[in-house]
Amino acid sequence: KSATITTASPFPSGRYDITLMAVGEEDGKSSYSVSVNDGKTGDFVCPLSTQSLEEGPAYQLTWKNQELSEGDTITVSSAVASEDGKEFSRARWAGLDFQPSDKATRAKVRKMARASAGPAEAESAAPLVMPRKPDGDGSIAISGELKQWHDVTLTLDGPFANEQDNSPNPFTDRSFWVTFTHESGTPSHTVPGYFAADGDAAESSAKSGVKWRAHLAPDLAGKWSYTVSFHSGPQTAFTPGGGSPLAPFDGKTGEFNIAATDKLAPDFRARGRLAYVGKHYLQFLGDKSYFLKAGADAPEILLAYADFDDTRGLKPKVKLRTWNPHVSDWNAGDPTWQDGKGKGLIGAVNYLSEKGVNAFSFLTYNVDGDGSNVWPFTAPRDKLHYDCSKLDQWGIVFDHATNKGLYLHFKMQENEMDDNVRGTGGKEGPPVAAALDGGNLGPERKLYCRELIARFGHNLALNWNLGEENTQSTKQQLDMAGYIRATDPYQHNTVVHTFPNQQDKVYVPLLGKEAFTGASLQNSNVRDCHSQVVKWVSRSDEAKRPWIVAFDEAGDAGYGMPPDPTWPGMPKDDKGPSIHDTRKYVLWGTLMAGGDGVEYYFGYKYPESDLTCENWRSRDKSWDFAANALKFFRDQEIPVQEMSNFDSLIGNPKHDNSKYCLAKPGKVYLVYLPEGGKTGLDLSGAEGSFSVAWFNPREGGPLQSSEDLMAGSKVELTAPGADDWLAVVKRK
Repeated sequence: KSATITTASPFPSGRYDITLMAVGEEDGKSSYSVSVNDGKTGDFVCPLSTQSLEEGPAYQLTWKNQELSEGDTITVSSAVASEDGKEFSRARWAGLDFQPSDKATRAKVRKMARASAGPAEAESAAPLVMPRKPDGDGSIAISGELKQWHDVTLTLDGPFANEQDNSPNPFTDRSFWVTFTHESGTPSHTVPGYFAADGDAAESSAKSGVKWRAHLAPDLAGKWSYTVSFHSGPQTAFTPGGGSPLAPFDGKTGEFNIAATDKLAPDFRARGRLAYVGKHYLQFLGDKSYFLKAGADAPEILLAYADFDDTRGLKPKVKLRTWNPHVSDWNAGDPTWQDGKGKGLIGAVNYLSEKGVNAFSFLTYNVDGDGSNVWPFTAPRDKLHYDCSKLDQWGIVFDHATNKGLYLHFKMQENEMDDNVRGTGGKEGPPVAAALDGGNLGPERKLYCRELIARFGHNLALNWNLGEENTQSTKQQLDMAGYIRATDPYQHNTVVHTFPNQQDKVYVPLLGKEAFTGASLQNSNVRDCHSQVVKWVSRSDEAKRPWIVAFDEAGDAGYGMPPDPTWPGMPKDDKGPSIHDTRKYVLWGTLMAGGDGVEYYFGYKYPESDLTCENWRSRDKSWDFAANALKFFRDQEIPVQEMSNFDSLIGNPKHDNSKYCLAKPGKVYLVYLPEGGKTGLDLSGAEGSFSVAWFNPREGGPLQSSEDLMAGSKVELTAPGADDWLAVVKRK
């Protein structure tokens, strides 16, 4: 019922305002004590909250002008409490915040931050990395399967460069863009290009070369032309046409022919690029179908993979992934690199695809976050130099995922380093060394967005998520999303993720804005999904820009989506939500609210957690449940793009979890009963005869026919058994 933790102060000696950021709880008033060395700083009894988890000024206490020396032992003790003697608080706290109290201490802190901030960490001291090799001759090669929706790569033999060059820096001081245009004139895509070392860096681990690349995923068969823009000058990379033209590379033109696609679903190259089309669901531009997603939101450190070049952990307790349990899922003919590396992660991608789900997420930058083991740079905080071989290896995995029908959820930052705000309070502190431009849209952030778009934006199904539990200001979010929209030729879905209790604060100012097309939701209770999705679907409609709303992190951080009950290491007295709760209230709760779909977060109290998972089989049964749902909507050709939540038609106007209804009134009604039983359905506004059939969300399979009924009044639906059932009511 009590616990103590100690750590050494990393701050320069001086005087500080020390703030304990506790977490309010509804079960009891937890108590806390803070001390430095042998002297007590103070005690705090946290006020009672009306929520299971609540943060903010009411639950914080500041001790001002406290003397602190570098290396001092800081101790925090906490004890649980209870209001009724039955349920106890958990005595949680978010952290200790240290703010300099005087001018002298502030100066010391700034000096420390400057000393630790990138990009100086890994830069060469010389303007150019030596020795130099000759520049390329400007020749261009077109490679890849020259087919519609496939990755077609233009490679230019351009100026010689090294990843670590500073003058010019190949990432910031070279402006390389390629405009690809179909013979009909439409579409035309201006694609950012990038420095690719020797053009084979995934295999060679090369850091220098003359190869510069741009990717196109052509929308149409037929003849395409290209025009190269290659300019040079300080900080010219971020928009086309800056600086001065660089001969003989600028102005190169050419043509190539694209054949029709020959792929079959689930390969996305059979279906086309996913696009935002002003509805609550993304549409494939090829076959014109609409997309629902279900997949894995964990592990967030998926890219902390031992087989990627120059990948290491900055926190000894957080180990790199090997994905060894999925090596057996790798198939002959699948990609690898460097004599067989990559089989574990490629096999894991195969496993999800073969289970019938279609999405996974990953952080692309998390230095100083929970994992602190993923970065695209040549060194953890060298934010102006990018690792060509590592990123080529990432690209192999992403391309394979596209070919296997898996949506890529790019989580671009982690809460701890998206800006200079620590925790959830919104109070800006000393500079965060890992933060790109301190949260603003500067050269580091622009380059980061540009490199991800240039290298991976050709993939057909993805979203750019500004960050996990993002705390940037509204202006910073709009600036970043606006730059992504201006740079991404394919206009992929752009969303942001935030804390459960900050949805209104974060999302309301973004509603209706051109830069955002969706929201990535999180809550602390799996039973809150349905009502929250209904809310943001409705609010975005009111703002005249419908959002793609997905539930990407449902449930308490300790539990999330649990492993299967029989998975080794599962606690016998597990108190978290069951896999059946998650199926009912997260998966079906989201889909029946008009949501785009779900990704499952894995809680830290379980084996194969968000930071330890490398075996997706731990949730095997839940993938089956998710695949059942996706297959139902696909096979039954449910027109989700024309449907909305209509819980009111079944007597649930408050959108609780008793029953859900998604409908196109007069045409088709889906009625989900989490516990079976009966419900009324108001068909008084409809006409004609309707068929009623039942779908089993647990087992999947064909519909079970029930009866026909006449519209014009309220009717009664009775599930064919206990547990959850879905009624499919269609006009005949």
